Amino acid sequence: MSLSSLFSSFFPVVHADAPEEKEVKEEQPAEEESQEEPQEEAEEEEEPEDPLPALQEECAETAKCAPLAKHFQHCEEKVNAGQGYKGEDCVEEFLMHCVNGCVAPKLFSKLK
Repeated sequence: MSLSSLFSSFFPVVHADAPEEKEVKEEQPAEEESQEEPQEEAEEEEEPEDPLPALQEECAETAKCAPLAKHFQHCEEKVNAGQGYKGEDCVEEFLMHCVNGCVAPKLFSKLK
């Protein structure tokens, strides 16, 4: 007994050139198929509203994040007016860490 025959006795052998087995499918009446299609389309169209933008806006206005938002806006205005130093980009003032820390627990409680 060869090694390959030993393995083939335990595991089924699949050949790439083997003809595919086609499943026999029972035909459904045309009425049932037409009723299922509109239901599927209606399910695809309904997408829940994303709560993230509203929560981000709400958290940006909290007492903890509002001063950071004002500082960030001031920095952006200064840089856009050309008054900042060369290469300034306001990254250190970016308030997303504050907003994300506030949004995360609220967002996951609203998700299914």
